[in-house]
Amino acid sequence: MTPNTCWLCKICRAEENGISSKVSLEEVLQWSQSFEKLIRSKYGPVIYKTYLKTEHSDENIEFWLACEAYKKITSHRKRISMARKLFTSYVQPQAPNEINIDSPARKAIIKNIQEPTQSCFDEAQRIIYMHMERDSYPRFLESKFYQKLKHSLQTNGNNSIIN
Repeated sequence: MTPNTCWLCKICRAEENGISSKVSLEEVLQWSQSFEKLIRSKYGPVIYKTYLKTEHSDENIEFWLACEAYKKITSHRKRISMARKLFTSYVQPQAPNEINIDSPARKAIIKNIQEPTQSCFDEAQRIIYMHMERDSYPRFLESKFYQKLKHSLQTNGNNSIIN
């Protein structure tokens, strides 16, 4: 199969993170069981982000993933730096990738940004997770994007698409 004929290969190669191995039918089918299974799977976040780009809402998954990385930071200096980046990129009004969170959540982050803790973005992350789970995730499952991926894997003999 040439790269010009596989739509998924083209999409995945265009992704910064790239899918260098394979996406299995089993994994893709699990995504329809729950949003949690999609977001915690190996390739789900990359594929979901690609879909969200078509809806112009990929800042949601980017923010959610950045928060997951932020929570793992142990260095105080790195936490401060990352907190400021998250704030300026996603939280502050008119941010380049501004997320849709309520005023109390935004105000709490503004208050805590001077001495950011590991959990200072938790409420905003929870809100964004709920937005994705309730809004874009059901559309993702019904989309031609997901349906075509599932169909491609179901009709492929080895149940995977290899890049």
